Amino acid sequence: MSEKVINKISVANPTGLGLFGLAMVTFVAASQKLGITTGLSFVIVYAIFLGATAQLIASILDFLHENIWGATVFGAYAFFWYAVATCWLMNMGALGPALKGAVDIKQLGFAFLGYLIFSIFMTIGAMEVNKVIFLDMVVIDILLAALSLNAFGVAPHTTHMIGAIAEMVCALISFYACSAVVLNTHFGKPFMPMGKPFGIFK
Repeated sequence: MSEKVINKISVANPTGLGLFGLAMVTFVAASQKLGITTGLSFVIVYAIFLGATAQLIASILDFLHENIWGATVFGAYAFFWYAVATCWLMNMGALGPALKGAVDIKQLGFAFLGYLIFSIFMTIGAMEVNKVIFLDMVVIDILLAALSLNAFGVAPHTTHMIGAIAEMVCALISFYACSAVVLNTHFGKPFMPMGKPFGIFK
């Protein structure tokens, strides 16, 4: 029997693309939450193409890199944005009056809470990536906590504003992290600092 040889596909680090997708969708979505812009129609476009699809591509390529943390985080957040965009379409009546009429916002609260639980564990993992990614994850935790409380009707004005600010901060950190990953790799040196891992678990 002939020996089978499996050649690994060589791909570049997809983290920059995933972070750019996260940065863009949170930047646009935060502008709506902060009242700078109005409506969700154009936010949905960036949720599907940048928040969801760009991060899904990064997830798939990270699996090829055997980076289980990055692949899982990007994949989970990709499907988060696919789901959120679909929920917005339902609530706007784009998928018919029956689905719009059956909306229970508290179910979205449980979805946000589930993602918060997931993100807290991923934040622990981020401690061994670098300090910028860890900070980004902490801000995402705050965002998800605020979104969950808001969906459950807890101090709606306050939690809305906390979520809006956290989302904008997440966008700005993600823009920096995206640029750092790409330029540090492109130049072959630490052009933009990311901060060393905490070194607690590894």
